[in-house]
Amino acid sequence: MNPVQEASMAKELRCRDVGLDCDFQARGDTEDEVLRQAATHARTAHQITEMPPELAAKVRAAIRSIP
Repeated sequence: MNPVQEASMAKELRCRDVGLDCDFQARGDTEDEVLRQAATHARTAHQITEMPPELAAKVRAAIRSIP
């Protein structure tokens, strides 16, 4: 897949993909959109008010492109 195709695909993040026992899924057109949804969810559902750098890296790595 070329970079243009990859950039135009929707993005998804699942809490389970970062090791949490949670069914939440964030979906959006961009990685930033998914990250915003995930940050809101982390604050409200998991009481994570400040994300440590290692968790932030794990979250970014878990975002995948979906058709």
